[in-house]
Amino acid sequence: MKPIHKILVPTDFSEHSAYALSYAVDLAQRYEAALSLVHVYPVVNYAAAEGFALYTPEQLAELLSKLGDQLKIAEEQARALGVSRISTTLLQGEAYKEILELAAGFDLIVMGTHGRTGFKHALMGSVAEKLVRTAPCPVLTVRKHPA
Repeated sequence: MKPIHKILVPTDFSEHSAYALSYAVDLAQRYEAALSLVHVYPVVNYAAAEGFALYTPEQLAELLSKLGDQLKIAEEQARALGVSRISTTLLQGEAYKEILELAAGFDLIVMGTHGRTGFKHALMGSVAEKLVRTAPCPVLTVRKHPA
């Protein structure tokens, strides 16, 4: 088995992602690996009477600040669980494409999955599924089952 030195953890800040982060933290401790948390937000538009318009600079700054705060909370949770080598990245674009590009430098991706099936899966797609099929490294998907 190839050594695990760098673990990429995509997050959408859901409970599924938090659950996957706990797995990633455990693996990072076992292998003395570095963790990198990443959140990808879509190109931000809103509907206007004339068509689509971009958020104002103030609205975009507020959104980025909130996303940065959420990444910081996830980072602090990982540090509290004992991971010392951790970084965060905030990217804009299509989630699976941005994660796929970033994954080139990693040994493992650990991510949560919502476990959608049927119509919801067809409608929403699955970032995890696309990454499992195309990532340059192994992908561990973690599904939080209802209690």
